[in-house]
This record gives sequence, C-alpha cells and structure tokens, in this order.
Amino acid sequence: MTHPGKSAQESPTPANGLTYATSGVDIDAGAELVERIKPLARATRRPGSDAGLGGFGALFDLKAAGYDDPLMVTTTDGVGTKLKVAIEAGRHDGVGVDLVAMCVNDLLAQGAEPLAFLDYFATGRLDVEAATTIVAGIARGCLEAGAALVGGETAEMPGMYGEGDYDLAGFCVGAVNRDSVLPRLDAQGAGDVMIALASSGAHSNGFSLIRKVVAISGLGWDDPAPFAPGQSLGEALLEPTRIYVKSVLPLAKAGLITGAAHITGGGLVENPPRAIASGLKPRFEAAALPLPPLFDWLAKTGGVALGEMHRTFNCGVGMILMVKPGNAEEALSRLLDSGEVAWLCGDLTLAD
Repeated sequence: MTHPGKSAQESPTPANGLTYATSGVDIDAGAELVERIKPLARATRRPGSDAGLGGFGALFDLKAAGYDDPLMVTTTDGVGTKLKVAIEAGRHDGVGVDLVAMCVNDLLAQGAEPLAFLDYFATGRLDVEAATTIVAGIARGCLEAGAALVGGETAEMPGMYGEGDYDLAGFCVGAVNRDSVLPRLDAQGAGDVMIALASSGAHSNGFSLIRKVVAISGLGWDDPAPFAPGQSLGEALLEPTRIYVKSVLPLAKAGLITGAAHITGGGLVENPPRAIASGLKPRFEAAALPLPPLFDWLAKTGGVALGEMHRTFNCGVGMILMVKPGNAEEALSRLLDSGEVAWLCGDLTLAD
C-alpha cells in the first residue's frame, strides 16, 4: 500500500506484472487459429488470387480473372440473430456458409462474380475449436461461390461479449464487365416474367421474430422440429443459406436475365422492386407462392399475418429473376438442370 508522502518509486512492484493474457486476450490462441485456417483458405484459391493469410492486405489480379473492362462491386453483411440460435444450440458449422451467402447473393443481383472474401470474427474469449468450425464453414461457402478467402480479422474482446457469444461480418469483392451490369432496366417491360428460386429455409433473416415464435411454442433447440421430420428444431432452423452463384451467374453472363432480386430483409415485398425499372411492378401469382412447412408453422404458431410474413421472411423464395418471355423456357430449363428448384411465379405489369 502506498502511504501519503512517499514517492511512486517507493511503491512495491507486483511480483507478476500484468500481461495481455491476464486481461482476457490469448495471443497464442489467436496464432493457433490462424495456423488452423491457413489450409482452409488455400483450398479456396482461384485465378487472380493466391488466397494466402498472414499479410496486412490481399491483392487480386482482375486481368488474371478474365476481365477486360471490369467494374468492382462490393458487399458486406452479417448473420444477424441467427447466431443466437447457433450459440444456444451449440451448432456452429453452418453460420460461416450463411455469412458468405448473404454477401455473394447480393453480388449476383448486380450480375457480378464473387472473387475475394474477408471475414470479421469477434468474441469475448477465443474458443479455437468453435472458431475453426466457423471458419471452415466460411471456406465451404467460398468454395460454393467460387470466391477466394483472402483474409479476415479475429478480435478477442473480453467484456464486450458474454461467455460463448460471438459475432460475424463478411465482406466480398466481385467484378462484372461494364456491359453486363444488372439490372438492365432499359430492357425490361410489362409482360416480362419472374422466376422464383427456392430457398433452403429462413436463410439469415427474420430470426428475431423466429426466436419469439420458438419461445411461444415452448420447444427447445434439441426437440423435434414440427415442420421437418427427422431433424431437431435447432438443426432445421440453422440450415445454411443457399448460394445461387453457380446456377444464376451463367444466366447473367449469357444475357438471359434482366434483373435479380436477393430476397433478404424486407422479404417478398421490398426486395423485388429494387431490381425492376421505374413504372413497372411485380405481380405475383398467389398459387405460385405457397408457404412451405417452416413458414406455415411460424405463421400459425406465432399468429403472424400473411402480409407480415411476406415482408419479414423469404417465405420459401431465396431469389427472383426477371426474364424476357422469349428467354423464360431456356432460363428455367438451365436452372433446373443445375439443381435448383425453380418455377414461374408471376410477371411485371405497369405500375399504378
């Protein structure tokens, strides 16, 4: 104890000085995580990138990727409160795919090819096993999208997050040749058709409402899912977001579509108009948009009105493509051949 009148030099020195580790940050764990994820990143290499980790930045060669008059397109997104379900259910293997999907599907709406991806992972205390599982999911998503995982940031911030909590953010860089940017608004007109691509579930939107419905139901994450036989509730709700790059990008490059809407926050109400020319509006066929079992369960269990469902969730539709009538048959056939569940869901009509 320091007494009044004594100088600071006379104060006793602690036998063991403070370190970053004693404040809650484990540098060694961070270094171990980097070593574990290096091979995951290397597996995502593609033309234009060596997908290496450890530097202060990442370079990408657009010429090597095959672009002669490119525009760069960038997106960023997160996974939202779906992470709460993953944390509480103890299932972290799919949220990395979600992170990638939310970014690369947005790039698709511009007709852009995903090239490079970076992630930001923040937690209170670094759990190397869980973090490795999460980054493995990110790498898997990058492979599905054809993007190189070129870097990221792991932040260990004790006091900012509760025990076991973490957050994710993703950043994707893509490119599109100047003459191939979507939407092609000047090419759209009344009578153009819309093609719906099935979602793989709720994707990564509306989970604040989903969690409230689950609370009302009284079910736990390990209980059987009422809408998905053979799966637990947590497993069914954590189904990763579908990545549409390999099926939709070839259509965009072939000039078969004039617009693409990624159905995220805002649902079927707010997203399609973002890919449609002024003076036009989407007209959906009600029979073409039945509620899949998950969404039917959410609506009935939570007493959620259909209008609220359509403006909150994707309701079974992960992406909508705008197509000229003469290209609809070929576009739909190619989507089905690529493994998508796709169908005609309506058309464009003159706005009121």
